[in-house]
Amino acid sequence: MMRRRAFRRILGIQRVLIKYGLDELITATHMLRPLRFLFWLLPRRRDSSAPLGERIRLALEELGPIFVKFGQAVSTRRDLLPRDIADELAKLQDAVPPFPAEQAIAVLNEAYGRPVEEVFKRFDVEPFAAASIAQIHTARLPNGTEVIVKVLRPGVLEQIERDLDVLRVLAGLADRYWEHGKRLRPLEVVAEYERTIIDELDLLREAANAAHLKRNFEGSDMLYVPEVYWDYCRPEVLVQERIYGIPIKDMEALRAAGTNIQALAENGVEIFFTQVFRHNFFHADMHPGNIFVIVTDPDKPKYAAVDFGIVGSLNQEDKRYLAENFLAFFDRDYRRIAKLHLDSGWVPADTRIEHLEDAVRTVCEPIFNKPLAEISFAQVLMRLFRVAQRFNVEIQPQMILLHKTLFNVEGLGRELYPQLDLWKTAHPVLKRWMDEQVGPRAMLDDLRENLPQIRQALRHLPVAIRQLAEQASTGSIKLDMESPEIRQIRAELAGQRRQRYWLTIAATSVITGTLVMTLAGNVWLGMALLTLGGLAAIAGRPAK
Repeated sequence: MMRRRAFRRILGIQRVLIKYGLDELITATHMLRPLRFLFWLLPRRRDSSAPLGERIRLALEELGPIFVKFGQAVSTRRDLLPRDIADELAKLQDAVPPFPAEQAIAVLNEAYGRPVEEVFKRFDVEPFAAASIAQIHTARLPNGTEVIVKVLRPGVLEQIERDLDVLRVLAGLADRYWEHGKRLRPLEVVAEYERTIIDELDLLREAANAAHLKRNFEGSDMLYVPEVYWDYCRPEVLVQERIYGIPIKDMEALRAAGTNIQALAENGVEIFFTQVFRHNFFHADMHPGNIFVIVTDPDKPKYAAVDFGIVGSLNQEDKRYLAENFLAFFDRDYRRIAKLHLDSGWVPADTRIEHLEDAVRTVCEPIFNKPLAEISFAQVLMRLFRVAQRFNVEIQPQMILLHKTLFNVEGLGRELYPQLDLWKTAHPVLKRWMDEQVGPRAMLDDLRENLPQIRQALRHLPVAIRQLAEQASTGSIKLDMESPEIRQIRAELAGQRRQRYWLTIAATSVITGTLVMTLAGNVWLGMALLTLGGLAAIAGRPAK
């Protein structure tokens, strides 16, 4: 059933491509090439002399949300596109054709269970902006607060499911028949994308994302996140504080306001790395349509983000791996990069580390310390792809959202300030984070996390000692020494003794360190004892 739906959708995609005179995309696509006969069955209905960028944009709009999102992502990389195509695709960021206002009002009436005019003091019927998943209306709450009302497009789930069918079928074919299928893991990639885009359809989830990001940047002078008005939010409706700022893509307005463009670009890089490594919660849809700039103080411009439907996070292992890779790159330690790839299992274990090191050096060295304006990322990406093929590097689906976001951030930085030194800006943020992971602060945090275990161990310590003494005095420990059960008990008792030993040291060090710091005022000695306690607590963890 899914295959039939997917095949019908593929024919529909081809019909749209032909309609807009994009036949060359079909002839260039291996899978679609056998269907060229449809050129005669479905003659084009649009003059192909119209600008190519306009035809691509219109085709993506007609094909639906997933295709529009692809256009939005690509539109952020003007360095990789002809100017006319980039200009047209930029319209997909916030100028997708809206759906009728009557449908929006019907959605709101059903969501609230009463007429929209009873909910808001003012509701502007004319859409303020429209995108692939939803459209925006402006309104005023009964208390006079100006807000935006985001309304989900009717039928959008069905459209997305239809295109996901196509992606699943294509991924299955690639996984089964393509020589690089196992390495690129297409089925897992599609599953990760499906989870992301389906989550985006729940506007209550988006509201929660916005609230979480706002807490993370509370009091920040670099990023402002609008307030969520929970009483008005529903799964298909999001009501949020209205932002008054300059769209980040309006460079003329930013310059006219005297904005410090260099500071703005550098702050953008720091915000991204802060979200990924310090907060482990990042806005993953940072195209220009979702970003405004508040220029109350032009020397200290402040970002204002909207649209929090797509966010990402990484597990601790992936996050640390990425940070170490970035830092190794900043230090030009290409052997370290190669070793990290081997240790993580992302390349086969029999890979010669010096060969991988040479390949990484060949790609990275030419771009090191260059501003964005002097880097051809199209060439860099092609070289990295060849390296990945040569060494059978496995795609990590959990990283794709991060890669997409970094792709957008780098493109945005290039547009804002081409002289931006991406490496110089990002290095201090990563260095601070790594220091926090392995320094005294990290040890204290780990110790605080293990304090309940330490307290419990100390409470049970007298009983455990008495039991061990009784067993030793009766000689019962020595009975049936060769039986598996006794060997297991011996191992468990040894583990318990080791754990209690280290936890006792940890507790003693913590208590003594705290007393030394608070009563004797010796901060350095106190910190040393607390650090010792942290190490002892780690050593005393139960074996996994």
